[in-house]
Amino acid sequence: MQADLKWLDDPQTYRVNQLPAHSDHRYYRSVAEVQAQQSSFVQSLDGTWRFAFAQTPSERPVGFEQPDYDHHDFNEIQVPGHIELAGYGQLHYTNTLYPWEGKAYRRPAYTLGDTTGMPGMFSQGADNTVGAYLKAFTLNPELQGHRVVIQFDGVEEAMYLWLNGHFIGYAEDSFSQSEFDLTPYLQAGKNLLAVEVFKRSTAAFLEDQDFFRFSGIFRSVRLVAQPTVHVNDLTIRANVLDDLTTGDFNLRLKLNDDAAQAQAQVRVMLQTDDHVVIDQTLPVKAEVHVDHVSVPNVHLWDHQDPFLYQLRLEVLDATGKILEVIPYGVGFRRVELKDKVMQLNGHRIILNGVNRHEWDAKRGRSVTLADMRYDLQVFEAHHINAVRTCHYPDQIIWYYLCDQNGIYMMAENNLETHGTWQKMGAVEPSDNVPGSLPQWQGAVLDRARSNYQAFKNHPAILFWSLGNESYAGDDIAAMDKYYHDHDQTRLTHYEGVCRNRVYQDRISDMESMMYDPPKAIREYLDHDPQKPFVNCEYMHDMGNSLGGMNSYTDLIDQYPMYQGGFIWDYIDQALLIDDEVTGRPVLRYGGDFDDRHSDYEFSGDGLLFADRTPKPALQEVSYYYGKYDR
Repeated sequence: MQADLKWLDDPQTYRVNQLPAHSDHRYYRSVAEVQAQQSSFVQSLDGTWRFAFAQTPSERPVGFEQPDYDHHDFNEIQVPGHIELAGYGQLHYTNTLYPWEGKAYRRPAYTLGDTTGMPGMFSQGADNTVGAYLKAFTLNPELQGHRVVIQFDGVEEAMYLWLNGHFIGYAEDSFSQSEFDLTPYLQAGKNLLAVEVFKRSTAAFLEDQDFFRFSGIFRSVRLVAQPTVHVNDLTIRANVLDDLTTGDFNLRLKLNDDAAQAQAQVRVMLQTDDHVVIDQTLPVKAEVHVDHVSVPNVHLWDHQDPFLYQLRLEVLDATGKILEVIPYGVGFRRVELKDKVMQLNGHRIILNGVNRHEWDAKRGRSVTLADMRYDLQVFEAHHINAVRTCHYPDQIIWYYLCDQNGIYMMAENNLETHGTWQKMGAVEPSDNVPGSLPQWQGAVLDRARSNYQAFKNHPAILFWSLGNESYAGDDIAAMDKYYHDHDQTRLTHYEGVCRNRVYQDRISDMESMMYDPPKAIREYLDHDPQKPFVNCEYMHDMGNSLGGMNSYTDLIDQYPMYQGGFIWDYIDQALLIDDEVTGRPVLRYGGDFDDRHSDYEFSGDGLLFADRTPKPALQEVSYYYGKYDR
């Protein structure tokens, strides 16, 4: 198969040769490696890559992926990182409107009666910048002789991949991990990896979030070797029975194709520091199940006590030698709707939440582990118990940290199509996607699948969120159905159904609104509603705002079906730039980069400044959230 630029224009082509999404488990060669948290199966490709930039697809270096191409004029770039923050292209913040509005006419393919698919819209786009990345590597000895896959944790927005001149695959979901099998084209000694990143494709219509519009390989990249017998996917169901004292542990493993012939075994251990709950050794086959193991006097997971049992899987060959070890933290908790109130472990859920974009004032959305740990310290100090991953999946490690710190998660898909249904503040969905268009359903279902499969084992996730501000239609209803078909242990969320009430019985387990005044919430709750109420965004913290927060928190004591919400938002989106006149570092917002049109300081509505300095509003949050931190 050859790479084809036409894929950029086709909403029905969103992954080519990508491996199926699977659980985010990490695996190691030995117990000692688990303890050291360092896997010899992994080879990082982060660091310096060679790089060439093109303003348009027609100007890109065609054939650069070939080893004999003349690369002498390529520069260097750091991975992970954004192309624009490396000095290429245009820094641009925009909120609702698509970046090209007023400059180029574009409407999504198959809307407004189109039957052509809009060929050339992005593949020939004069505003579609391209980054050509190269990375030479020699496979570590520990990875040699194994199947080797490559994992991209985040590439914005559409990427083509080659190894040693051979086309490998294509992906365009910027915030979900993309994984490809490199094994057929690996060679002894030096290998050449090539990645071509286009800033825009039809995915741009699905990724119209309120943020800076970046491009590039902005999260980590690694090579991962797989042993002969390998767990491809695991599903943990740590349920709690009606008595709320008995756990019900279930495990499903999917192994690679060679596993059934290997005469191997898998040892399943579930334990605490002083107690072994399960220790079973089972023969390996394509699927291995552990069903309904009772855990008496189960220690429940919640915000105040985020207790994790330790699951350890050991895959053993026919001689008993360990092939791989998989650790995973397991939290037993029960999420349910009872008497139209969302409950966790039999108690009403109260969300002291924030919406959190991934952001670093110097690195953009390429956040660091230190950023995440600092954010969790802020959460703890100010009684924040919940986070919505607005409006895309975050870095994988964030979900583990929320498990460990008892942060309730609303795990959101990478989806926002705001500019296709709201124009100049008016609801006008004539060219809305995904809507009910069959040509767009596959792409959004794929995003739901990636979100679910990767993060399904995290106890911190109480709710799956279908996306943000994308109106409503059959395609989003299909996403809701996907989650309910695959997961009866969590609830679904989507605010946009309020724009199209025809779908309110098919989308979202909760009534979710943005910035509803307390009076409107009371009106809803006073009339025997069918769903509990959550503010998915409220207390918009722009400028000297966040006053009157008690008018919302007072509702908690008055209405059991009012369950709190998520403040918009946690941190400003601004970049720390050296001022051209003074030479001093300053924070710059939308509109400060000659990037008109823009919503200017609309990117500055966080409880923290972009450099993570707290604003005075955080004191207000701490006071009122502190009343309900339970």
